[in-house]
Amino acid sequence: MSRRTLDSPEAVKFLVDSFYEKVQTDTLIGPIFTDVAKVDWSKHLPKMYAFWESLILGNNAYNGQPFHPHLLVNQKHTLTIDHFERWLQLFSATLSENFTGENAEQVRQRATQIALVWNNKLDYINNDSYMES
Repeated sequence: MSRRTLDSPEAVKFLVDSFYEKVQTDTLIGPIFTDVAKVDWSKHLPKMYAFWESLILGNNAYNGQPFHPHLLVNQKHTLTIDHFERWLQLFSATLSENFTGENAEQVRQRATQIALVWNNKLDYINNDSYMES
């Protein structure tokens, strides 16, 4: 299959669907989605299409608080750098396998930023030593 540019809602949908196929079968993060978060894919995927369309295409399709659900999951199962690294590995592999061009590289960089920032926020929350002062 030839790689394509990441420049349309259809391409974003393909990215999201391909990525979450990997997530669902991954032994590290798959169970977090299925067993901990109990993701309803029929509701989650359209949110992810909108989220990534907003970032990639700038169409403001997404309206929400993307960090909040991760905070709730973290209360049930501590999310660590290992989880975010695996998420990023799967996402980056999906991009490399299916897409080419400047948008794909910008999305890879944006995904890396999201993973790092969210990991840092949750690490801060999970490490309550800051409360001991």
